[in-house]
Amino acid sequence: MRDLVAGMRYLGKGQRWVAQHGRWWGFGLIPALIALVLYAAVLTVLAIWSGDIAAWATPFADGWGSPWQGLLRGLFVALLFAGGLMLSVLTFTAVTLLIGDPFYESLSEKVEESEGNCPPSPDRPLWQEIWIALRDSVHVLLRAAGFGILLFFLGFVPVIGQTVIPAIGFCVSGFFLAVELTSVAMQRRDIPVRERLRLLRGRKGLAVGFGTPIVLLFLIPFVAVVLMPGAVAGATLLVRDLVPGPDEPSEPARGEAAAGPDQAAAPYGQPGAPDGFGPPPAPFPPNQGPPQAPRYPHQQSGPGSSAARPPAGW
Repeated sequence: MRDLVAGMRYLGKGQRWVAQHGRWWGFGLIPALIALVLYAAVLTVLAIWSGDIAAWATPFADGWGSPWQGLLRGLFVALLFAGGLMLSVLTFTAVTLLIGDPFYESLSEKVEESEGNCPPSPDRPLWQEIWIALRDSVHVLLRAAGFGILLFFLGFVPVIGQTVIPAIGFCVSGFFLAVELTSVAMQRRDIPVRERLRLLRGRKGLAVGFGTPIVLLFLIPFVAVVLMPGAVAGATLLVRDLVPGPDEPSEPARGEAAAGPDQAAAPYGQPGAPDGFGPPPAPFPPNQGPPQAPRYPHQQSGPGSSAARPPAGW
């Protein structure tokens, strides 16, 4: 529950950041507007030709009388257009990020510079960055499509198919939308797409809490265009806390630093270790040999506690 709330806060922080930097908000609107025009053109063509597509797809109804032929083909047109709208919602973010890769890379970098410790971008040409973004987006969309097909068939199950499954579907869509939005900051850190998925699977609540409200808001016409710059900014802030930079210690390292420099540097069970066994390190004459080993070897820890291991994923 704490991660869910934290994910929602990152969305609010991102929108607040672009509100305080209006020029960058307008800059981030450009690729979203381009994608909106493309999607509007495609949906308009689909609406114009949907009647012909319905007639081509249902030749068996050519001899049907009124009103059955009209009802069947009208239902087909409605389902076709609804499917087109749903596909648009699912792919809008990926297409917008692909179109606006240079725009959102600059926006994300500006967010990190304002927060300090901005990691340097990989030294790659623009075409290679776009190719990596396209390849990673296809990888994520294929995974999302697999879950979508499964949830589609589960939707025919009585009761839960009309109540629980839609809620799960929104959460799954939110998770993969978070993967897409964090790809800008993750790609700057040169983290491959499989590692990105592993990191976010380890913090599912954080990813779902960030992405699911965006999925619901993107269902409202034109809202996706307005919120897209803030969504990228919020995803950048999320990545900064999820993946410490090269000059920032990880969470376990911060805990060790708080214990003191001498204790953090020594392993458990050795002199000066944080478990308190043995005297502090001191020089000794060569003829006396090293200090005695700790008296409680059964309390020595291994190379890492279970809390330091990465959490199990989906």
